[in-house]
Amino acid sequence: MPELPEVEIVRQSLDKKIKQKKVKKVIVRNRNLRTKIPLNFPRFLEGKKIIKVKRFSKYLIICLSNQSYCLLHLGMSGTIHLIYNRKKSLVTNTSFYSSPTLPKKHNHVEIVFDDLKIVYNDPRRFGFFEIVVNEHFLDKRLSKLGPEPFQSEFNLSYIYSFLKGKTKNIKNFLLDQNFVSGIGNIYASEILFLCKIKPDKKVSLLNKEDCKKIIFNSKKVLINAIKKGGSSIRDFKNTSGKSGNFQKNFNVYERKGLNCKRSGCNGIIKKKMISNRSSFFCNICQI
Repeated sequence: MPELPEVEIVRQSLDKKIKQKKVKKVIVRNRNLRTKIPLNFPRFLEGKKIIKVKRFSKYLIICLSNQSYCLLHLGMSGTIHLIYNRKKSLVTNTSFYSSPTLPKKHNHVEIVFDDLKIVYNDPRRFGFFEIVVNEHFLDKRLSKLGPEPFQSEFNLSYIYSFLKGKTKNIKNFLLDQNFVSGIGNIYASEILFLCKIKPDKKVSLLNKEDCKKIIFNSKKVLINAIKKGGSSIRDFKNTSGKSGNFQKNFNVYERKGLNCKRSGCNGIIKKKMISNRSSFFCNICQI
């Protein structure tokens, strides 16, 4: 599943390519995504200009000229492809994961502009499009999500009050979008490695220094991943021709059985299933 850095890369690509362009036509080939695409979705978008493309957590927010919004979530396997009318591109995917070129199957939605179109592809169909008629309803729609690690609201006081009296492990909380928005399985493992905290450690055992480390390293890992183009596990390029290479910097993720990279540590990276998700950690320096 794409996490915050991957979605941010898609946002940057889209904002650069479709901002200030008017939607000419919308083609919905399959309404049956996680939630059904509204019947009036084409009419809602057609004729509107894209003011900009924003993001919150793992949501893309397409801002329209009539002050309404199109909310898009990529789910587990959703990708957006840029297809130009008059030139062929070896790479169409705005993401760094899945196929670098447009697959022949599972192309559910096309949004057409004068010189290009964007195509939404999603084999598992866990992604979705939503119509949001104004800013009030957008704020309401996103209000249940926790703050992003970059926001000032994600602070020591917030973490302490949220975790007080809870019994779950810290890995599950980092994946809980009601607690903090945008962190997924890959980056949770990387964050906890830098914090020297085992993923299955109960939050009741965390002290203030642990919480400060979580705040600092959540920002650090995500910012670094965005700078390096997200985690292109399969090493594809995006439409600018650049490869995401954060995976070259993984300390623990998918490094089971390898030596710990931390200086002076003789530990071995272990893999453990936590709530049906793979967790990677050092058996020595994470406690």
